Amino acid sequence: MSNSTNSARQRIAGLLDEKSFMEIGALVTARSTDFDLSQSETPSDGVITGCGQIDGNRVYVYSQDASVLNGTIGEMHSKKIAGIYNMAMKVGAPVIGLIDCAGMRLQESVDALNSFGEIYAAQAAASGVIPQISAVFGTCGGGLSVIPALSDFTFLEKENGRMFVNSPNAIKGNHVGKCDTASAEYQGGNNGCVDGIGTTEEILTAIRELVCVLPGSNKECGREDECTDDLNRVCENLAGCKEDPRLILAQISDNNLFVEAKKDYAKNMVAGFIKLDGMTVGAVANAAAVYNEKGEKTEGFDAVLTARGCNKAAEFINFCDAFEIPVLSLTNVEGFAATECSEKNLAKAMARMTAAFAGANVSKVNIITGNAYGTAYVMMNSKSIGADFVYAWEGSKISMMDAKHAAKIMYDGASADVIAAKAKAYDELQSSVQTAARRGQVDLIIKPEDTRKYAIAAFEMLYTKGAGEPVRKHTAK
Repeated sequence: MSNSTNSARQRIAGLLDEKSFMEIGALVTARSTDFDLSQSETPSDGVITGCGQIDGNRVYVYSQDASVLNGTIGEMHSKKIAGIYNMAMKVGAPVIGLIDCAGMRLQESVDALNSFGEIYAAQAAASGVIPQISAVFGTCGGGLSVIPALSDFTFLEKENGRMFVNSPNAIKGNHVGKCDTASAEYQGGNNGCVDGIGTTEEILTAIRELVCVLPGSNKECGREDECTDDLNRVCENLAGCKEDPRLILAQISDNNLFVEAKKDYAKNMVAGFIKLDGMTVGAVANAAAVYNEKGEKTEGFDAVLTARGCNKAAEFINFCDAFEIPVLSLTNVEGFAATECSEKNLAKAMARMTAAFAGANVSKVNIITGNAYGTAYVMMNSKSIGADFVYAWEGSKISMMDAKHAAKIMYDGASADVIAAKAKAYDELQSSVQTAARRGQVDLIIKPEDTRKYAIAAFEMLYTKGAGEPVRKHTAK
């Protein structure tokens, strides 16, 4: 937790455009006088609230001040935050919470409990109406951890940011020296809420970048900005990037912009925002590897769906659908994770992702970049569950399963030569992307390097897509 009395204001200053912040509720202080609170100075009741701009985009901000009663939440503290939410929803602007809080204000007891509920209620009411972003710079424990979890996007300061429900020492069989379950690294990789970890400056920069690709509210019908990139730009060597779709998404996006969500969680499923002809597009993609900035492979995965990956994708798709952001999927998947843990969670997670894709009524485009096998492919935004357009790279495959496995099942007990011959025939007849195209399951087979221009063209064709049946006064006859 920061000891600087100016940290709360410094974070706001680092986040917003210069001289754009207008404080709201600066004179509010705590009302309670119990347990010697009347002897304590509580300027702004431990939270600075107001309105400002990020690159000209209006945002509402609250920043908790740990120098005032350790930033604890009490009656007036929560009313200021709820008031900011109420105002942001009226005007249609994101809310950004900068969290550094020791939790509930014990001196206010039941009033403090009620205060937590008021914040939860404000967040729940705002969900799907305005974007909510949280950043944890100090302590965020117990019931307070629900606040970043209710947000759409969350960041954790890597040194002092601590997010937990139970402290490490309160978990049976654990202690902080054994496994610091409250650390940014642990939470980022495991809790499914954290979008990024970094220094204060890195987090504030990431929030600014995120705000600049998001709409202010669900009334804006997505986000569009001027495009300064070549719409027909050829993306060379894209075929070699299919293992790590982060590379593909960055290359096809306007000016190579890719804002990744939940980057350290379920790395076998990639989610994030790109720009195509100035339009913000949400992207979901299967990943089999992670490459660093030097082009070195740092991690590898099986090309399968996992419970964490499906949940990550479903949550992201639902956000995009709520804010009218079109969805692009890159499919390269061969099946499902086969572990005991997966069996406990995977079916429900797959159903959640399938329902998210099928239920989203925004424009949806799927590009098959590698192997698309079995029902795992069907779940990844296939034509059968509602994709508006499906394109496939030359050389990609759509099949029930790998041809060799199929031949072994169909010709069990046959010689190796027979199985090899049948596998070859199956590959030609049933695994070819041309076969799927003949049946209308693929709209176009494209060269990998032309992905950008075809993706832009697809979303342009879908620009006026609306949900529901066309409205008419009468028939033409």
